[in-house]
Amino acid sequence: MSAIRDAGYRTSLFGKSALHRGRNLRRFEYLLKSYGLDDVDEIRGPRASAGTPCRMTARWKSLGLLASFRKDIEQRSGKNKTLVRPSPLPLAEYYDVYVGQQAKKYLRCYKRSQPWFCCVSFAGPHEPWDCPEPFASMHRVEEMPEPFIRPPVRDSGPSGELDRRFAESPEGEIPNAKELRANYAGKVTLIDDQIGQILNEIEKRGEFDRTIILFTSDHGEMNGDYDLIYKSNFLNGAVRVPLIVSTPEIRKSNRAETIIESFVEWFDAGPTLADLAGARINHTQFARSLVPVLENPKIEHRRFAISELSLELMYLDHDWKLLLNRKGEAYRLFNVKKDPREMEDLIGRDQDEGLIKELKSNVLERWIQTQEMQG
Repeated sequence: MSAIRDAGYRTSLFGKSALHRGRNLRRFEYLLKSYGLDDVDEIRGPRASAGTPCRMTARWKSLGLLASFRKDIEQRSGKNKTLVRPSPLPLAEYYDVYVGQQAKKYLRCYKRSQPWFCCVSFAGPHEPWDCPEPFASMHRVEEMPEPFIRPPVRDSGPSGELDRRFAESPEGEIPNAKELRANYAGKVTLIDDQIGQILNEIEKRGEFDRTIILFTSDHGEMNGDYDLIYKSNFLNGAVRVPLIVSTPEIRKSNRAETIIESFVEWFDAGPTLADLAGARINHTQFARSLVPVLENPKIEHRRFAISELSLELMYLDHDWKLLLNRKGEAYRLFNVKKDPREMEDLIGRDQDEGLIKELKSNVLERWIQTQEMQG
């Protein structure tokens, strides 16, 4: 972000950042500004907002809404963690509406000569399942897809975080999965509506034809698949998230709506935005700009992707997904072409031992490359 600001942009953030652990967000604006943000209106996620003061919660308090929000969040725990009901917040004060409208207002009032860079970070569609009306009723429960059933789990051999998650959430514990999905879909639609309003504001400013848009998410939601909720695992529902890049040049070309099959890692968004802004990142970093593949979708951006969680690692290429526990032991192997739902664990089969060594060597090669870049 500092690189983009140094390139001449006025930078701003509206919404969730998760860049620090401060308990009063207004007191920590100086920290975000030190990272390269000029204008900040930060919030926490839905549950954390019940106990983390910020401009949004101060507004709720002034309107007499904060106490009812806190009570609602408190009731959505334990056996009620999958409770589905609308938030006590009116639509106009719902956290994702707050974020969208603050960004929209900022752009409407922006009169500086500097070009602007605006990060709009919605707290949703993160749980809890509290979508407000009319969005809560837009998607019918009976039309939602059935959740994936849990595959058989080995009772011996290496284990990891996924096994711990399975143990914490017994089979059949999420009986209302389709209800969760309908509510979640409502939250996605609500956010789509807010993004649409922001884009309309940019069009009113006469700037859409010179605006770059990058849309992504930090994680997914299991929503009952495999009898799991939340995130914190390496299954597709948690780790495979949308990434859309739209530039004026792409919108005018035959590349619009092209789906790029090459692998992208989440942190590639940073150097991509810096590259598109004409900014230079001077420190060592391991993400890669997507600009070359945006210009030529046939280029291979990455041969494989890596994700890390709780000292564990996931390797993914076009054929295989391998999970390594914190000891470096392989504890799940999926053939992603033949088994896209990740139902059949291939660990323990003699014919796959050589394959596992090969995939682990790819991970080691990546690690050596990062060390060379640092050194």
